[in-house]
Amino acid sequence: MTPEQLMSLRVTFRSPRRLLTESLAGLVVALALIPEAIAFSVIAGVDPRIGLFASFTMGVVTAIVGGRPAMISAATGAVALVIAPVMKEHGLDYLIATIILAGVFQIILAILGVTKLMRFIPRSVMIGFVNALAILVFMSQMPELFNVPWMVYPIVIVGLVIVFGLPRLTTAIPAPLVAIVAITLVTTLGNIDVPTVSDKGELPDSLPGFFLPNVPLNLETFQIIAPFALSMALVGLLESLMTAKLVDDITDTRSNKTRVSWGQGAANIVTGFLGGLGGCAVIGQTMINVKGSGARSRLSTFLAGVFLLVLVVVLGDVVGMIPMAALVAVMIFVSLITFDWHSIRPSTLKRLPKSETAVMLITVAAVVATHNLAVGVGVGVLTAMVLFARRVAHFATVERTELELNGENVATYTVDGELFFASSNDLYTQFDYAKDSSEGIDRVIIDLHGSHIWDASTVAVLDSVTEKYRNHGRDVEFIGLNEASVRMRERLAGKLNS
Repeated sequence: MTPEQLMSLRVTFRSPRRLLTESLAGLVVALALIPEAIAFSVIAGVDPRIGLFASFTMGVVTAIVGGRPAMISAATGAVALVIAPVMKEHGLDYLIATIILAGVFQIILAILGVTKLMRFIPRSVMIGFVNALAILVFMSQMPELFNVPWMVYPIVIVGLVIVFGLPRLTTAIPAPLVAIVAITLVTTLGNIDVPTVSDKGELPDSLPGFFLPNVPLNLETFQIIAPFALSMALVGLLESLMTAKLVDDITDTRSNKTRVSWGQGAANIVTGFLGGLGGCAVIGQTMINVKGSGARSRLSTFLAGVFLLVLVVVLGDVVGMIPMAALVAVMIFVSLITFDWHSIRPSTLKRLPKSETAVMLITVAAVVATHNLAVGVGVGVLTAMVLFARRVAHFATVERTELELNGENVATYTVDGELFFASSNDLYTQFDYAKDSSEGIDRVIIDLHGSHIWDASTVAVLDSVTEKYRNHGRDVEFIGLNEASVRMRERLAGKLNS
């Protein structure tokens, strides 16, 4: 561990209050993980125990090997959706092999520095990502509110009153934990018949064991699982890095994204060899941990995994009595505190450029429509790039002047702005070739002091301009190119239009 990590844990263990906060936060997260891990197992088509074991191993391993402090990793719906076809078509052994290979891919991507690509994700995409996840968390609770006994609704309302109201009185104990315990006691002692955790699926009664997938170690197996493993690796890294960045913002601290990435990979490898489903960071439980419970260290992450295993293996009967309505109230609370309400205020929308708002809304729509974070964020980034290129394309201007220089009439074109494919494509039409070829003009100069050549498209356009003037019997002189632009033009000029 790094000195910063050790210091974080030392501070936690030296402060009884901080230790209690981290411990209770881990307990709340563990309770919230159980129904979702079971649900994600159903999506992947595997036994619920496989999803529960994954949530245990992902949390514990990322806490040990260096995941982002206070960020929760577990089995997730995004990963389950990606690898579900492997289970359906090839069975459990190929599924586990896919998860292990995905972990290897994540470590390789971390070594290659893929985390540096995070700098290219605009703020509007990040806000769209957060808002979309908040919406998905809320939507995922809706099935628990339809075709259920009427008592579910007042229980959910009471739960919401507790999680929103208790922090106004005290923050010594996480409000979500109070809500879960209180509602469980009331429904159990009052013999109130409502859906419980035990209705979601069978909980494990033993510890996970070593699992070696029985698949041929040959090229054919690799060809089967590699596409799914790579997709899982990319989706898992994207969700984990975006969640880590969100926690950075909430806690005003920085995290090592490369360490987060290979930590996720190591966790998936360990999870696979223990027969787990695999996963990545989960924003809902992370928000419970960081915002709802006030956790800040990796101790809460570690304890969430440990508590989860103890709860389902040792106290499975007790956990099975928890009403789903209590967990629904907690997850609705999570969705409401996760959503960036400031981003949709009329005053904010009025100040923001329309393009920024459009990118945010498109990201939200894409994520919600596909339930795929990678697709949604990819669409958002692509939209931002297109809108940016379109906006920048209008920044390049061309101004023509005529003056007498050393007894010659000189037509000078002053080009101002960044020149790349979007802005330079129209550059070819900005020159008056016919007028500059008349007897009144002796020389043509194109002044690029206020410009920079960024790509081959611009060099090709300048070649076309030169050729056009040559066809009109004029040579054109380019001046003012900076050093980098000169090097690019010397390397490519005359070699792109032949």
